[in-house]
Amino acid sequence: MPGRVRLFCLPYAGASAAVFAQWRRGLPDAVDVRPVELPGRGSRIGEAPCTDPRALTRRLADEVAGSVTGSYALFGHSLGALLAFELAHELRDRGIAAPRALFASGCAGPAVCDGAYFRRPRSDADLRDALSAYGATPPEALADPALMALVLPVLRADFRLRGAYTYAARPALDCPIQALGGTRDDIARADLEAWGRETRGPFDLALFEGDHFFIHARRGPVLDLVGRRIGARAEAAA
Repeated sequence: MPGRVRLFCLPYAGASAAVFAQWRRGLPDAVDVRPVELPGRGSRIGEAPCTDPRALTRRLADEVAGSVTGSYALFGHSLGALLAFELAHELRDRGIAAPRALFASGCAGPAVCDGAYFRRPRSDADLRDALSAYGATPPEALADPALMALVLPVLRADFRLRGAYTYAARPALDCPIQALGGTRDDIARADLEAWGRETRGPFDLALFEGDHFFIHARRGPVLDLVGRRIGARAEAAA
């Protein structure tokens, strides 16, 4: 379909591109959902997970740049929000036009996010406890040794990736930034609002009822917002 906006979606720690599988049904046909698979999971399970944020950003830019042939937007949740932010900067450095919007979900602004929690060494029991505390993993999955043997190494690598992230001050992005947060998440509103420092364009914060994984529990309203924001930008560009 001519004029479609490609929406590149980056997952949270331990997750694969499959977490965005149902988004195509919830967004207008004018939005071309492109879930981004990170190394070590899903269709890339044979690759080693990456624990170097800069190296991963460059790798993702290599993979995405060829698909940015028209209008596009970036969405990331939690760890994915930081990766989307770094990807936007990397693409700009390569001379690629800014995205129509950057959606930063479930993550403190990069200038204020603290990676100390993620830098601690983690046993398998620690990682299972973390999955349990977040509440997105069913108890039967946590008790499945075969499943955990696949999930925990990826989650451990993603924790290392998140812990290794350091903020680099650069000129602000030109694209609008839409931050999203959960009303029962442990991220302070002021830390979500810190995303506003990263753009010279419009900034907005939307809160949704729910915990850290409100993007699943409130998928419909989240996708309504994404569709409206991309649509509003399309009308402005036209």
